[in-house]
Amino acid sequence: MSVYMFPGQGSQTKGMGDTLFSLFPELTATASKILGYSIRDLCVKDSRKQLNDTRYTQPALYVVNALAYRQRSKETGTTANYLVGHSLGEYNALEASGAISFEDGLKLVKKRGELMSAAPKGAMAAVIGLTQTAIQEILQANGLTAIDIANLNSPTQTILSGLKEDIIRAASFFETDGVRYTPLNTSGAFHSRYMEAAKKEFEAYLQEFTFSALSIPVIANVDASPYQADRIAANLAAQITQPVQWVKSIQYLLAEGEADFEELGVGQVLTKLLADIKKHPLASAHPAPASPPAMQQQAIPTSAVQLQATPTPAAAMQQQAAARGDREQELIALQQKINEWNRSYPIGSKVKVASHEGPVATKTKAMMLFGHRAAIYLEGYNGYFELNSVQPVEAS
Repeated sequence: MSVYMFPGQGSQTKGMGDTLFSLFPELTATASKILGYSIRDLCVKDSRKQLNDTRYTQPALYVVNALAYRQRSKETGTTANYLVGHSLGEYNALEASGAISFEDGLKLVKKRGELMSAAPKGAMAAVIGLTQTAIQEILQANGLTAIDIANLNSPTQTILSGLKEDIIRAASFFETDGVRYTPLNTSGAFHSRYMEAAKKEFEAYLQEFTFSALSIPVIANVDASPYQADRIAANLAAQITQPVQWVKSIQYLLAEGEADFEELGVGQVLTKLLADIKKHPLASAHPAPASPPAMQQQAIPTSAVQLQATPTPAAAMQQQAAARGDREQELIALQQKINEWNRSYPIGSKVKVASHEGPVATKTKAMMLFGHRAAIYLEGYNGYFELNSVQPVEAS
């Protein structure tokens, strides 16, 4: 099967669509008329330096993505089996499926860009090298509950969204080995609670439009499942404040069978994310009962599987049950250790660390990080310390 992917905001670049506008002059003229300015000048020359302004970025990407889809369809004479778009790109997926017209889609993204641009000033940052569970634990443990997860781009890349001061303050808690925390060049806290006013106004605007049945299935960002025609308006409104479930969306498609993915529009951002997602175990489209998060993250290396004799189904089940039991006991013991520490030593307790001089105060409670590690943060230091390496200073 074939899957077309459409990129969203962040993929824009000066010069995009240069070869497409002359191929589709009527659509180019229609877009310029709806927008009130030359779409070609914005994308190719960006003479007014507006391409990175959300109000202009979203319509620009929508138009280029739509023209790229038409060019690809003209070249191949075929259509995809599935469509999926990242955030703004979802509008292109819906347009390609026949759910909305090119004109209506452009009007929607124009309004969307205006509303999101007018939202309270915020910021976003990319966390690379941690799982979603680990990120949520760090945010919770350090009182960063005003920060939302905006995009789940890959198993190791997550985008955070919130007020600027919170995004800046969070940096020190993610500065650990193998982890990158990178503030993004955005002026808004997209896909977060701070877009609630924009969402409500957009809901009202959506009532002016009529949506048709989809001729090609589109996977929705909000719930990583195929769109239903009667849920289009609700999903598009919810998408403004809800996280983009990109990992689950791609995993849904991978679970459907052998697929050829092709990114249409601008850049190769989604193609790179796809490669990262494919490196990790698939979450089933119809998952079995969930086990603890730490258990879900464990994968047996392929090389190890190849070296072992293939057990019978019954033996395999017994081995898996035994491994789960051992792991669960380890996690229970670790959690008990964390609970005992927190009962005995409140935040601010003086502790010693072998590799550091003098006593220091704890900055947080002890916590479970990454689903398998007892850790704690100390005053004056970025990153966490293993709980085993910290010794309390007894009061004299």
